[in-house]
Amino acid sequence: MVLKKYEEMNSQEIDALREISSIGTGNAATALSALLGTEVRIPLPEVQIMEFNAAVEKLGGFETISAGVISSLGGEINGLMLALFQLDAVNLLLDKMMGKQIKDYEEMTELENSAVIEVGNILISSFINALSGLSGVRIALSVPQISIDMQGAIITVPMAAYGNQSDYIMLIGGSFIVQGKEVPCRLLLAPDMRSLNYLLHKLGISE
Repeated sequence: MVLKKYEEMNSQEIDALREISSIGTGNAATALSALLGTEVRIPLPEVQIMEFNAAVEKLGGFETISAGVISSLGGEINGLMLALFQLDAVNLLLDKMMGKQIKDYEEMTELENSAVIEVGNILISSFINALSGLSGVRIALSVPQISIDMQGAIITVPMAAYGNQSDYIMLIGGSFIVQGKEVPCRLLLAPDMRSLNYLLHKLGISE
């Protein structure tokens, strides 16, 4: 069956994306461990198809300021992927990478922005590489960009691009565990519907 909206995905299709997410986050944990110089674990992530407003509320609300790292997907797949970091996660990363923390996002310089972009790129690339490897689909990533804003505004970017196809979004949830401290991290995947159907077909779970 050809899907017309994200919310038409069945449990088998979501399970397949959850397995890909598990492989991708495992690879990301290895890369982040090397980058941060300490053990990083990322438990089995959730994959949820959620209505836009519900997804933003689950992430902490529309007005929560966060840092979003965004990459466009190209090649055989079109879409966007977003890694979302709240202040606790940003400070954990900056502390391990640069030995500093911030009280407010306004303190972030180009150097701090680059550090967060690097981590976001690792998370996004790890997921996309796992997806590409398992599906055999060629997926290109654009140079990642950072946006610091209210979460509602950041997540509006993928919705503005693809929201005419669905009021739902694909939320991939997980946490870093660094030296026993758990810090939430979220990925949002927004392929267009043609790309989603093509991916599921190549994964062998959709006709």
